[in-house]
Amino acid sequence: MSEIAELERRITRALERISDAAERTSAAGGQALRAELDEEKTANAQLRERIRALKDRHGAAQTVLEGQVAKLEAQIARQEGELERLRAMNERLRHNSALLREAGAGGVTDAGLINAAAVAELEALRGARAAERAETEAILGELRPIIEGNA
Repeated sequence: MSEIAELERRITRALERISDAAERTSAAGGQALRAELDEEKTANAQLRERIRALKDRHGAAQTVLEGQVAKLEAQIARQEGELERLRAMNERLRHNSALLREAGAGGVTDAGLINAAAVAELEALRGARAAERAETEAILGELRPIIEGNA
C-alpha cells in the first residue's frame, strides 16, 4: 500500500509542475509546454495503471489469506469437537471405573459394570484415535501444498 501512496504523490507533484510551468510559459513556448504536458499525461497514465495492478495483486493476496484463515478455523473447530468428545468419554470411563472399584471393594462382581467399563474404555480409545486422526489431517493439510509445490 505504501507503493500506491508514493505513486499518488508522484502523480500529484507532476501535475503541480505542469501547472507551474503553464503559468510561467508564454505563448511562444506553448509547443514545448504541450509536449511536456503530453509526456506527463503519459507518465500519469502509466502510474495509474501500476496503482491498479498493485491494488489487484493486493486483493488477490487478501483473498488467498482469507481462504487459508477459513480453512484453519474449520480445522480448529473439528479438532475442538474431537477433543470435547474425548473429554466426555474419559469422564465416562473414570465414572465407570469408580463404580467398578466400589463394586470390587464390596466383593460384588457385576458383569454389567465390567461391560460398561469396557465399552467406555473402547469409546475413549476411539475418541483418542479420532483426535489423532484430526490432528494428522491438519498436519497433512499444511504439508500437502509444500510437497506439491516442490514436486
